[in-house]
Amino acid sequence: MLNFLKYVLATIVGLLTFFFIGFLLLVAIVAATASDDEVKIADNAVFELKLDKPISERDPDDPFAELGFSFGGFSSTDGLDQIKASIRKAKTDDRIKGIFLNMTLVDAGMGKLEEIRNELIDFKKSGKFVVSYADVSTEKAYYLASVADKIYLNPLGTVEFNGLSSELFFFKNLLDKLDIDAQIFKVGTYKSAVEPFFLEKASEANREQLNSFLNSMNSYQLQNIAKVRGIGVAELKKVQDNLLVRDPEDAKKYKLITDVGYYDEAVAYMKDKMGVEEADKLELVKLEKYKKAKGNAEVSTSKNRIAVIYAEGDLVDGEGDDDNIGGQRFAEAIRDARLDEDVKAVVLRISSPGGSALASDVIWREVMLTKKKKPVIASMSDVAASGGYYMAMGCDTIVAHPNTITGSIGVFSIVPNISGFLNNKLGITVDHVGTGKFSDMPTITRPMTEVERQIMQNQINRIYEAFTSKAAQGRNLPQDKLKEYASGRVWSGIEAKERNLVDVFGGLETAIEIAAAKAGLGDDYRLKELPRRKSFFDELLSDFGAQAKEKAIKAEMGELYPYYKLYKKVEHIQGVQARMPFELDVE
Repeated sequence: MLNFLKYVLATIVGLLTFFFIGFLLLVAIVAATASDDEVKIADNAVFELKLDKPISERDPDDPFAELGFSFGGFSSTDGLDQIKASIRKAKTDDRIKGIFLNMTLVDAGMGKLEEIRNELIDFKKSGKFVVSYADVSTEKAYYLASVADKIYLNPLGTVEFNGLSSELFFFKNLLDKLDIDAQIFKVGTYKSAVEPFFLEKASEANREQLNSFLNSMNSYQLQNIAKVRGIGVAELKKVQDNLLVRDPEDAKKYKLITDVGYYDEAVAYMKDKMGVEEADKLELVKLEKYKKAKGNAEVSTSKNRIAVIYAEGDLVDGEGDDDNIGGQRFAEAIRDARLDEDVKAVVLRISSPGGSALASDVIWREVMLTKKKKPVIASMSDVAASGGYYMAMGCDTIVAHPNTITGSIGVFSIVPNISGFLNNKLGITVDHVGTGKFSDMPTITRPMTEVERQIMQNQINRIYEAFTSKAAQGRNLPQDKLKEYASGRVWSGIEAKERNLVDVFGGLETAIEIAAAKAGLGDDYRLKELPRRKSFFDELLSDFGAQAKEKAIKAEMGELYPYYKLYKKVEHIQGVQARMPFELDVE
């Protein structure tokens, strides 16, 4: 009887799952079909940018967005590519009269913000307005909003304007309580990725580099805000350092905003600018809709292609997935671009803190082979550090933003010894039997011997020598000179350019222009995006369980979810790493 009930229950669950997936597929097909229809934009409309999702480099394949809702993680990001393209399209679209920045939190790195901000500045050249409204504005959101013609802040709101900071977490005391010994091997005084495992606070060297590049980025940001708000840099710095903006009236007094007002007042201003009657509705067009609308730009039919290869996330060995940079998958993408006769140049778009040293080197090799046949240009986004820099250093030209985080030329490895945890906390002991004295190396169930430690450190030294030698070759510097800028130190884009670690300031479009010029293409080219991504249906079928599990964990853990993600990231770190400090979040 129990078996019968078990089989009946299993059948019911199976049928429910089948019908649920079938329903999702049907909805997705309807949405995908709808996306082929021409999107209609009303005349006298405003393009609204909320930027309330994390911003990734590429727009996700999400047919559910067409119906105005999301499923799992498929619509969890907005693509920088579509944000910029939509702003560019709105500039020449006679139906769009202005842009409304309705923002509070902006989840993006400084490089992506820089590219969006530059597009907004270019948009204003059309003579159309940009209006911003916020209940509360973070430092990043205000950096974007600062370009607006009118900046509204809720009367009970606030604008964060107190400078940049970075918060670091240290796990030494936790490991001590668990009787886990982190056996650390590294090269570089500034290679601080390992510090959380053996220190309780940042070392002086780490604090030095953090202060240096944070101040560099902050100064650049203040200069840009001063330029558009008509305020002196020194005055802005005084306001920032002394936290003089503590309420909306302060923000207006010091010219950070133009108006203390509510959402409806910002809408009323736009209506007046557009000649819309007070009683009539203002046509606001959201990004999800507008990115599907046809633009006025001519579509190229050129046979010539420039391959744009998007490398975003941690560097990992093997194939990887759409959330990271698999060494094999990206090496194949570069190889495909090299062997494709229609591809005349390659742009490697990098947004990565690094990761596997092996994966970094595998990709570097393909870059070196490709540049013998066609130009290869690196475009650095928010961060291209350590392994991220490893990918870029062999390219013909490196393009970065002044506030890109880069450098961190160094390597490390961590081998935990959990024998104390097993024995003292769980009552488990482990014995080893092997054919030789190094048979079980490396193992996490006993401490390493001095000989094993020396072998491991020699391996780290060898990889560091290879890293700095190849970097020196790519940057046309003596290796000793390159090492002065290495040692694991992190630089801002400005600092990196001063040290010849990057060549040109600019975004992805700048890199594409350089690639076209070096290939002698002029304007006669089209873009080819690589690597090819899984379709929505492939993602749905292969990752359905993973998406549901991740969503459940996120709901259960709440505010602790970021620390769970950090744990999962540490869990997947294997082998020697070329990686910048963990979770370096500039706010």
